[in-house]
Amino acid sequence: MDHKEIAYSILELAIVSQGETIQQTLHNSLALAKEAEANNYKRIWFAEHHNSDNIGSSATSLLIGYVAENTSTIRIGSGGVMLPNHSP
Repeated sequence: MDHKEIAYSILELAIVSQGETIQQTLHNSLALAKEAEANNYKRIWFAEHHNSDNIGSSATSLLIGYVAENTSTIRIGSGGVMLPNHSP
């Protein structure tokens, strides 16, 4: 029987916890990506959110660059649901 490997991914919201800075949140996101990489996860996705003080992933291109620079094998991307922001 042929067993296929399942490619697991993580969706990271980069929540800024009470009493933490955005910088600490970015470090936490990097730590999560490194842990995921060490456990053979294939991808980490950063949710793109705007206009919220408690979400640190509004500038996903910066977060992706930071994580990519400090990891080696995990694939990194971003995504967002734009329907609430745009009329059909």
